[in-house]
Amino acid sequence: MFESVDHVERELASHQYICDKRIATVVFLAEKLEKPVLVEGPAGVGKTELANAVSKVTKRPMIRLQCYEGLDEAKALYEWEYSKQLLYTQILKDRFTTLMDGASTLREAASLVGKEDSVFFSDHFLVARPLLRAITSEEAPLLLVDEVDKSDPEFEAFLLEVLSDYQVTVPEIGTFEARSKPIVFLTSNNAREMSDALKRRCIHLFIDFPSREVEEQILAAKVPDAGEALIEDLVRMMQRLRELDLKKTPSISETLDWARALLALNANELNEDIVNDTFNVILKYEGDVRKAQGELTKLLEKKSPESPTNAPENAKPDAPKKGALH
Repeated sequence: MFESVDHVERELASHQYICDKRIATVVFLAEKLEKPVLVEGPAGVGKTELANAVSKVTKRPMIRLQCYEGLDEAKALYEWEYSKQLLYTQILKDRFTTLMDGASTLREAASLVGKEDSVFFSDHFLVARPLLRAITSEEAPLLLVDEVDKSDPEFEAFLLEVLSDYQVTVPEIGTFEARSKPIVFLTSNNAREMSDALKRRCIHLFIDFPSREVEEQILAAKVPDAGEALIEDLVRMMQRLRELDLKKTPSISETLDWARALLALNANELNEDIVNDTFNVILKYEGDVRKAQGELTKLLEKKSPESPTNAPENAKPDAPKKGALH
């Protein structure tokens, strides 16, 4: 699909995902080497959006598994639809009665019923969850295992087995092998450290907060109605906010939300009133809001304040201090 790293970068940009060469290289190698990608970084920097963009570019249907504490095999892989099995049992009750008419003992009757297991333990009663759907999909999909760091270490170990061979064994039926290997993205917000075994099987990618230039490009692509002046003000403010010691550092997703909120309020520039009224869009804790309000004058400055070490050109040098012998 991808011809080169530059081709990846152009295609992602055409779907409004602005990335640098490092990210494009990882995506290119993931497809060529057929290896999963473990994407780590702060929340809101575009990890999930990267998987969405690759899905659109490659025209692969995306299958998403949202991880959380307590996620187990049944919810991620498959489970049996027991209520449907019971309904079929009731419907076929007469058929089973006829089948067991010739049985002279209980053991023989059980044996006759057991021969019909394939009727009730088949894919007709199997509910495929995201992992099994990704493996059995007729069309090569993109599998997104989102926020894998929130799952338990036991589930992570189970996930390794599935991703290594791209096959799943259902004891009552047999082994399902992937018709074509899916592109796999795993995202992590660093809630816990991923195991070396998982990292060894993946191409690692860390996405940090964007630079000023990249953030301006993202805003221009995602919120085209925002003017150039407003975009510059927003990005300048966000870059300075990230330098503060905040409990939750605002990311690019908050920048986009703030830009849309300001447009909804018909604001075309930042001032103290509009910033104070909309701080809750980008800052999620009251302590962070108060800390930012205390620095609001500096945050709104159009230019970086001059360093105190830069003395004015016409300043006279201090007279040399006299020593004890003078």
